[in-house]
Amino acid sequence: MASQSEGGGKDDIKTHFVTREGTYKLMPLSEYSKPTRVPYNGQTNTPSRVSFINVNDGSPSPDRICFNVGRELYFYVYKGVKKAADLTKPIDKRLYKGTFPTCHDFNRMIISSESVRLLVGFTAGQLQLIDPIKKELGKLYNEERLIDKTKVTCIKWIPGSTNQFIVSHSSGQMYIYNEELPCGPTPPHYQPFKQGDSFSVFTCKTKSTRNPLYRWMVGHGPINEFAFSPCSQYLAVVGQDGYLRVFNYNSMELVGSMKSYFGGLLCVCWSPDSKYIVVGGEDDLVTVWSFVEKRVVCRGQGHRSWIGVVAFDPYTSVFSEEESDSSDKKTGSSNHENVVNGSLQSNRNSLECQSTSSSSNITTYRFGSVGQDTMLCLWDITEDIIKQPYGRSRTSILVTPNASHTLPRCNSLPQSQKSNSVASDLTLDGNAHPVANHTSSLSTKFATLTLADRKESQERKEHKRNFSLASRSVDKNSILRSNHVKPVDDSIKLLGTLACPRLEEAPILEPLVCKRIASERLTELIFREECIVTACQEGLVYTWARPGWTCPQGYPNTMQHTVVSPQVGEVYQMQF
Repeated sequence: MASQSEGGGKDDIKTHFVTREGTYKLMPLSEYSKPTRVPYNGQTNTPSRVSFINVNDGSPSPDRICFNVGRELYFYVYKGVKKAADLTKPIDKRLYKGTFPTCHDFNRMIISSESVRLLVGFTAGQLQLIDPIKKELGKLYNEERLIDKTKVTCIKWIPGSTNQFIVSHSSGQMYIYNEELPCGPTPPHYQPFKQGDSFSVFTCKTKSTRNPLYRWMVGHGPINEFAFSPCSQYLAVVGQDGYLRVFNYNSMELVGSMKSYFGGLLCVCWSPDSKYIVVGGEDDLVTVWSFVEKRVVCRGQGHRSWIGVVAFDPYTSVFSEEESDSSDKKTGSSNHENVVNGSLQSNRNSLECQSTSSSSNITTYRFGSVGQDTMLCLWDITEDIIKQPYGRSRTSILVTPNASHTLPRCNSLPQSQKSNSVASDLTLDGNAHPVANHTSSLSTKFATLTLADRKESQERKEHKRNFSLASRSVDKNSILRSNHVKPVDDSIKLLGTLACPRLEEAPILEPLVCKRIASERLTELIFREECIVTACQEGLVYTWARPGWTCPQGYPNTMQHTVVSPQVGEVYQMQF
């Protein structure tokens, strides 16, 4: 990686950066990539994603890393900042023909040193369950593309489940699978199960249980990503229609939503205590949304292009003095599991969130973002920003405490732990929280008319890109037509409300750090205890050591990367 020091030009690729806790340094010997380097030709659009799993085998390096590059999938021992990566010894390597891996996720309920379960989604819509250690397990779902023909955009094991997982497609649909059940030999026929504002849930019309267990139709346009809350009760979904929608997963109820300022939302992440959600997308902004208060807290401005990944850093979040310095601070992971969880309470609503630990009191939240501009940005959300009232127009990007408007009272949820239902007036009609109009007609036109233009363009692109969107038109009934959002109308209504404030109506944050760290667009960001892990479209996975971890024992500067010839290692070929 061609790079320059921190003191170079603004657009030089950096090898270190400084924050309030110290200096983060790139560890060049801890770089993971394809064993044989070939020049990046930009032919594939599929992002390189990274998944981690700890096998608890008692070794000095119990972590395993999985990442995809083009048509290939790699599985290595991850040695972190302690030792140099050995690219000659992949535990597993697979090459796929006819399709590209797009995303993957480990089952964290069934783990051993001899076996792990990995789900993989593909561009043609198929799903695969593999064991990269045993290499015996190999199940295919949607193999004939009878369930959905479009690209898999996100795949996750359902928290707490050993056999159920959820997958989203660019068709705008999500499916719930049981890995033990088969997929039928014919296209499934669905019947309505539940409906709500902007979403519908269906089940299969069959005498015997089969996959998919449920089919969710959410919003209008592709679903780009979803994420479960750390307390496992809520599911946040972002899509190309620009909406964040939050569901109570068990009751299948919509409990909150927000709208991007412009364009689609591409990524989503929960805070460690389940109180806040950060999203990023095509408006080049990161937006912080309060799950408790159902309002946009602030927006972050620092990227120059679309934002592809957002992630919270539980290891540098600041806790109140009464919070202990115990292992609670060191239990985070890239998927936000086993981090400090808390009950979501305020003077306005009470959201009961079952937690495996005592409630937390985080006073400063750290999160990061990466995007197509090759920039890494780090952000801090402090108490003064969180408590900033929804107020009048601002002309400065600095957060000021003098806004005179008070926050309108939000709709509250039932406080009983026994009830998962939501208030009937939680809708997307945009009329719940009217506010004064502070925006000129020019900015209003920019935020609304451009949305319509982009939506039409996106529909044309999706029609050309995908083999078929027939799965969206299977059920041509009034339920589907009546429950899909009309993005243009709702965008006009929501602009200037708590769900989509105008630019001057919400605080604008500046990043603590905003550095160019790669030559290709960034596609992954994971916070670990000892380091930050990033990946780029070229398939390079970088390790950035946190302050105090930069000179580990057994990491001599004279060591060099070793590479493997194409004949070394097993290659799994699969024709889809």
